[in-house]
Amino acid sequence: MTNQQKNDFTSWYIDTIQKADLMDYTPVRGCIAFKPDGYEIWEHIQAEMDRRFKETGHRNAYFPMLIPESFFEKEKDHIEGFSPELPWVTEAAGEKLEERLALRPTSETMVGHLYSDWIKSYRDLPVLINQWANVFRWEKKTLPFIRTSEFLWQEGHTAHVDEEEARAETMQMLNIYKEVVEELLAIPVYDGQKTPSERFAGAVDTYSIEAMMKDGKAVQAGTSHYLGTKFAQAFDIKYLNKENKHEFVHTTSWGTSTRLIGSVIMVHGDEQGLVLPPRVAPTQVVLIPVGPWKKNPEIMERLDKIYAELKAKGIRVRLDDSDQSPGYKFNEWELKGVPVRVELGPRDLENNQAIIKARDEEEKISVDLPTIADCIEGALNTMQTRLLDKARAFREKHSHTHVDSLEQLTQHITDSTENGEIPGWILAGWCGDDACEKQVKEKTKFTTRNIPFNPPATKSTCINCGTEAKYTVWFSRAY
Repeated sequence: MTNQQKNDFTSWYIDTIQKADLMDYTPVRGCIAFKPDGYEIWEHIQAEMDRRFKETGHRNAYFPMLIPESFFEKEKDHIEGFSPELPWVTEAAGEKLEERLALRPTSETMVGHLYSDWIKSYRDLPVLINQWANVFRWEKKTLPFIRTSEFLWQEGHTAHVDEEEARAETMQMLNIYKEVVEELLAIPVYDGQKTPSERFAGAVDTYSIEAMMKDGKAVQAGTSHYLGTKFAQAFDIKYLNKENKHEFVHTTSWGTSTRLIGSVIMVHGDEQGLVLPPRVAPTQVVLIPVGPWKKNPEIMERLDKIYAELKAKGIRVRLDDSDQSPGYKFNEWELKGVPVRVELGPRDLENNQAIIKARDEEEKISVDLPTIADCIEGALNTMQTRLLDKARAFREKHSHTHVDSLEQLTQHITDSTENGEIPGWILAGWCGDDACEKQVKEKTKFTTRNIPFNPPATKSTCINCGTEAKYTVWFSRAY
């Protein structure tokens, strides 16, 4: 971590996203405007996920933003879970509405209502639908991209003939999330099951991928829920099976959001600003003429040729021929996190070379001009892998398995603070009692992230009460 990141990570984060021109605040509390670079990061995430969704048979649809209050009341756990965050529409066209309408926090209720009409027979199943949309949750404490009152996301809603098929769907989508976040965003994640207190409101089981930020806090990067027949019973979603008997469908829902943009920034950024993984960067390469280049038209001619070669390879490239000094340009593009910078001046041209610098590396390298396009392509691929390796190494360094009691956790937090280190995450045992989970949270602000599928160790005693542990769980502070 950099000094500013250590001293005040939140201030560093806000300064970075504003200086990099990713977003702006609006007059509406907790709502931000996505500027083009910020939105394009989301577009690349969206494109990769959408491709994978469609490869697995899912299709996109769209459902209304306004949801009648009576819909929420049909599923008790669901309304209790979302009620504190719901903004309501009570008037329209100067008249008070007969029934309040909630701005969509998630669409299970609307989808359930419609699926009850769409699904009649086993021949109609499975229903595999995804929606790209905006949702509203009136947050008390907001942070751009990470937690806002309005945010962008995708939410999948599927219906199946039985539990086995629905659970297979739930895990398939969680795996897709893990692959995209690790391969596209270069963010390593722990996948596992949420504890009952952290479950999605109305779900039978919730599974998540959890990512560690540079301040050691966790971001829930994606969730996938097996809903059983809860929503099917609430909204009477039945199908006629092959034996001509009516049965309730088994449903799932799953989602990721624009908090992934914030996660990319928090995982990879440094003192100079953004460090964007090449696969998700709006601009992957910037070309900058240096020296007295205006007196030498051959420099721009060669840069134009490089630009065309990179474009032909599908690389997102920009040519900065502005009047700013090279130093200013270097800082500006580093702040924006562009993965690779190419410098070309008169001396470079004489040597038939150009200078390349990767955003996350200190040194520059000279590359022969005839091979530059291939070299840049290789540098982008290498940087993508390197960022994932760096993030994984950071996570491993700050994932602790030596804490086995609440006293040890308290001491661990104290020692870390005194030594200028981050507490990170701890792997600990849990007996399964909600009271123990709550006690840890109240005393340390560490919450359960998930019960990992493949923990690095197995814990035998509960971190709070010391009795036999039923689960091995990741605990950490979280956004």
